[in-house]
Amino acid sequence: MLVLMVNIKVKPDRRDEFIAAIREDAEGTTTKEEGNLQFNVIQDSDDPDRFFLFEVYRDEAALDAHRQMPHFLKYREATAGLYAEETVRRMGTNVFPDDAGWAS
Repeated sequence: MLVLMVNIKVKPDRRDEFIAAIREDAEGTTTKEEGNLQFNVIQDSDDPDRFFLFEVYRDEAALDAHRQMPHFLKYREATAGLYAEETVRRMGTNVFPDDAGWAS
């Protein structure tokens, strides 16, 4: 199990564009990728221009496949100029639930 956590700050005047792009990517990821087990997009309650992504993939191969999907490539292109600061990405492995706790 591979967990990707992403912290994104977008330019205030580009927030709606970001939301549209990430929604399309998230929908594609959750409906078209067998190796994706979870994809959450969270908007910060105190800063509406900050977003957190919480993504769970079966393994590294599933994440690599995600990065080649048309919906991800479209998202990457659409958001290239929207960030207000450098995006922070963290990878991890889940402690709870263990792999048996995730739907296959």
